[in-house]
Formats: sequence, structure tokens, C-alpha cells
Amino acid sequence: MSILVNESTRVLVQGITGSFGGRHAKLSLDYGTQVVAGVTPGKGGQLFEDQVPIFDTVCEAAAETGATVSAIFVPPPFAADAILESVDAGLDLVIAITEGIPVVDMMKVREAMKGTPTRLIGPNCPGLVTPGTGPQSHGGCRIGIAPGYIHKRGSIGVVSRSGTLTYEAVFQLTQLGYGQSTCVGIGGDPINGTSHQEVLAMFEADPETEAVIMIGEIGGSAEEEAAAWYREHGSKPVAAFIAGATAPPGRRMGHAGAIISGGQGTAEAKKAALAEAGIAVAESPADMASTLVSLLSS
Repeated sequence: MSILVNESTRVLVQGITGSFGGRHAKLSLDYGTQVVAGVTPGKGGQLFEDQVPIFDTVCEAAAETGATVSAIFVPPPFAADAILESVDAGLDLVIAITEGIPVVDMMKVREAMKGTPTRLIGPNCPGLVTPGTGPQSHGGCRIGIAPGYIHKRGSIGVVSRSGTLTYEAVFQLTQLGYGQSTCVGIGGDPINGTSHQEVLAMFEADPETEAVIMIGEIGGSAEEEAAAWYREHGSKPVAAFIAGATAPPGRRMGHAGAIISGGQGTAEAKKAALAEAGIAVAESPADMASTLVSLLSS
């Protein structure tokens, strides 16, 4: 098993005719992902890579192809409407890759999604990968921008606010011989769809996942909330890393959500909360996988 997506998941790409969306849709196709539709208003009836039909609307694309997941590669001013179009179409999952969506737009999205069955991952995230079993993990489900070839099918879950550190953790795990069940980039914006805590709960319920690497960063309280949940409900080994511990006071990090206010959300506070919950904390990003492996071998 895996969480959220698997090799049979049928994916549509909103913004597939843009340079960024098109490049990564092609990489997903090459990886073996079931990219069954593209959506770009005004370009319905065309084909992407001579094989993927393009539709004018998400509703039309989902009805014609059976797609249940959408990847958003739409420019920031239009991305919120793109997310809500997939919500209105009743898709199971929307993965918003777009960076720079205005906070007020995401506030409206969050309000509009209340009570709907659609889950949102992101925005400003690298997406998801459930590795396949072929060479360089070919045959899995890659949605977003992560390099698929560094993955290896296995039993370690990864959840992260940072795209780059997600890839680093995956590469370390693969180099040490440990594969991944699903890798989830939840994004670094202050208002996103899915939290560390929710992904930890999914990994806890997934029989294929035996342990988890969780990557957080300064700002907000999501990591402390995940630690509190783990203390009460977690049974699988978890290793964590918090990025930004050496950030100079007052310096704004790259992610919009990495803002420390009133002394809350510091790296030290997060690491203390994780340790108190029984989560092993790596002090360096170079030690993320080895910290987890030490738990598995102890």
C-alpha cells in the first residue's frame, strides 16, 4: 500500500500547456504515472505529447478520463480559481505546486473547501511520489516536481515542508538501502491544505509504512501540533529535522510560513516538543536518514 496515491491513480494536470507544467507532466509520463488529461481553457481538443487529451474544464476532463487527482501548475493570480475548479468537480485530491499564491486567495480557498470531500496538498510544494518497482523506481506515481529516479520502493514515509530537503532525505534513504512508501511535500506557505499531523496519521494507518522522516522548519506551530498528536497516537519510529536553526534573528526565510513571531515557532521550541514526544531529532540535514536508521536498528 501507500498513502494518497498509487501506480493506478489517474491524474490530470491544470496548466499542462505552460512550459513548467508541460515539462513536469512529460517527466511524470516518462516515470510511468497515469497522466490521463490536461486542462487549459481555450485549448480543449488538442493533445499533449501526442497522447494526453487536453480539455477546457476540469469537470469535462474528469468525466471523460476518470481522473481523480489534479496537479496545479497555474500562475499565482489564477491558481486559487484552478484549485476551486477541481474542488467543484469533486476530485479526491488537488496538489498545488504553484508558488506565490496570495494569502488572501488561500484564505478564500480554505473557507470554500470546508465540508467538501477534496483534500488539498500545498500550495508551494514539490508534490507526491509513490515509487514504482521498476528501474530508478519507474512505474510509480510522480505528481509534481520531485526527481523520480532518486526514489526506491520501500517502507519509509517522508513528509516535509521543504522540497529540497525532501529530495535530500529520499536520496539519503535510497543510498542506505531503504525505500519509501510515499513522499509527501506539504509546502512552506502559512496557509496550506494538509498538515504534518494529518500525514503522520495516514502513515500510522498504512500497513506498508514502517517508519517516517518528518521535516519541518521555523515558523508556525504545525510541528508542535504533530508532536502532540504523535505522543498520544504514534507507534512507528519517527526521525525529524527542523530547518532554520541557524537563521539570524529577524531574517526572513524563503518560505512564507517560516516567520517567527513573539518567540513562537523557533527551531529550539520545535525540537524540544518533538523530543519530548519521543521523536528522534537530527541536528544536521546530513543526518536525517542515519538518525532514522539508528532507530530501526536499536
